[in-house]
Amino acid sequence: MFTIFATPPLESNPQFRDDAILMPSITVDGKKIEAKDRQMILQACKDAGIEIPHYCYHPGLSIVASCRICLVEVEGIPKLVPGCQTPIRDGMIVSTQSTKAVANQKQVMEYLLINHPLDCPVCDKAGECSLQDYSYNYGRSQSRFEEDKSKNPKKDVGEHVLLYTDRCIMCTRCVRFTREIAGTSELFVDGRGHKEEIEIFPGKPLNNKISLNVVDLCPVGALLDKSFLFQQRVWMLKRTPSVSPVDAGGENIWIDQNENAIYRIKPRVNEKVNSYWISNDTRHAYKAVVREDRLTLAKTKQFGASSQTRFADAVKAAHDGLKSAAKTGPLFAVVSPMLPTEEAYLLGLYVRSIDPTATLVVGPVPMVQDDTFTHSESGKETFRIQGEKVPNRRGVERALEKLGGARVTWNDFVAHPDARFAGGVVTGGFMSNWASELPAVLKNKFLVVQDVLPNAIVDAADVLLPGAMWCEKEGTFENFQNTQQAFVAAINPPGGAHVEAKVYHKLLGLPGDYYAATVRSQFGGALAEIIVPDSEELTAEASPAMEFAEL
Repeated sequence: MFTIFATPPLESNPQFRDDAILMPSITVDGKKIEAKDRQMILQACKDAGIEIPHYCYHPGLSIVASCRICLVEVEGIPKLVPGCQTPIRDGMIVSTQSTKAVANQKQVMEYLLINHPLDCPVCDKAGECSLQDYSYNYGRSQSRFEEDKSKNPKKDVGEHVLLYTDRCIMCTRCVRFTREIAGTSELFVDGRGHKEEIEIFPGKPLNNKISLNVVDLCPVGALLDKSFLFQQRVWMLKRTPSVSPVDAGGENIWIDQNENAIYRIKPRVNEKVNSYWISNDTRHAYKAVVREDRLTLAKTKQFGASSQTRFADAVKAAHDGLKSAAKTGPLFAVVSPMLPTEEAYLLGLYVRSIDPTATLVVGPVPMVQDDTFTHSESGKETFRIQGEKVPNRRGVERALEKLGGARVTWNDFVAHPDARFAGGVVTGGFMSNWASELPAVLKNKFLVVQDVLPNAIVDAADVLLPGAMWCEKEGTFENFQNTQQAFVAAINPPGGAHVEAKVYHKLLGLPGDYYAATVRSQFGGALAEIIVPDSEELTAEASPAMEFAEL
């Protein structure tokens, strides 16, 4: 189906020994660059900012050297060699722009485009397609192929993925992903020559929980996400770095949005956290943001009935009600593990400003079995979806520990109801109905609820303050490895909803606008190891997502 070319043993070269002192260097198109031990030419050039066209190569997959567009000329070797599979040696002289290399690039591009349809205007990949880019940079200006193009049908290969066979260039990245990362091996190469196609095994659709990564891997528009199909042109999208809210894995992501609407979520490379991959659940996390039953109206309860009110009036009612309740008994604050660490800190600070003895409760933490993926042959673990279905339990615990005082878990809080409680604040932010029944500990108490979707606790609220979801705020999540990662707001909350931290910031009388970075500085060393995206990625850090003008 595809050929794996042997490479010479690296151990025979002294520069690759463990006791080597100097990093090897090579010369590429007259420019001298330093490389890493046991590195291939293509990756060394990529690290140095030198582009070598490639299709089949991906740093997270095995090297097959099948597309042949990365062939380069190496001094001392009589024929072109694949840049993706040829290891560097100290002093190597490489040419990517020699007559031979350029001629090969043009020939490969011409071959790939023989049967490729000219449907860029309707292809979702248009604007971020390697075939488009390389055709312009390395291909011929016109086609010499005069015969009819071979046509193949569109295939439904899984619950979330469509395969446009006409567009496939047989790079086999998707096949290798299902074998080497997912370990499920749903895809294979059927046929040979111009009849070669990507296929699924009978009765085995591409439905594993990380299947949508094949869409990112596809360098052309052959594999497409059904939920993004024909939704938006990619050059209209604005990209914001963020962190997954669906579990404790802390997967790094890009949020692609336009005109305050999210259209897709894609993986952001972080080799220490999620490598190149994310789960399907992470990809579809934005769908909860646009649910029709999203809470957007502030409400207060009078004479047993809830009525709509201005957000500022609801905040005042909440503050006055908590102060009155504190005169008759202790307060509590249920701090959701869906909140960023900074918001958890401010919430605890606010409730303790009214009642210094208030009990701080870490909200519920849904748990299921971890989903583990292994290499189909070696059995080595390649990816894991965490069964802890909240993004920031550890960050919330860190914030509450910083505040000190009485702290309990949600399970202890609801299992041992304390009649002394007079009222408190309950935060949610979960992307599903997390409270189908009202816990006994919350009955007959003054309840201020900040949440995003309907549930039994929302129905019982004396004051309801619609909150924001993770993509509408900035802050920090701490994953299961205790890695603290910052993220910024991609969009604004819907009208009537507000970022929870902005409410606490105003009620505490803190100066200026709310910024997560400012709150982080108050932790001292508690958030010293936070990971912040590169400065050019942090496009939304400079200003709040929305001014809180009502207070």
